[in-house]
Amino acid sequence: MDLRSRSEDNLQVVSVLDNRIDAAVAIEFKDAMRASTDGGSETVVLDLSQVQFIDSSGLGAIVASMKHMGASRKLALAGLTPTVEKVFRLTRMDSVFSVFSTLDGALDELKA
Repeated sequence: MDLRSRSEDNLQVVSVLDNRIDAAVAIEFKDAMRASTDGGSETVVLDLSQVQFIDSSGLGAIVASMKHMGASRKLALAGLTPTVEKVFRLTRMDSVFSVFSTLDGALDELKA
């Protein structure tokens, strides 16, 4: 699982560079997210713009990452492709996360 992390003002941006988050990589994704976000910013933006497919294991891995961060920190999602956005909408997980159509949009709104 290829993740890239960078700081942008008071935010941390974690970009998923793989095109799938599924059962085959869910545990690896969780471990990589924990390593990337431990001790990081209060708000983390997960850039999913490269992800073309997500299954229930992948969705669970994102939820587990949010829970691992703790209640005092926030995980926002950005750049969901239509297929990924549909999974979040059908499972109503779009009401659990702040979801932004683009990374730039997320950064603009969350920096304020």
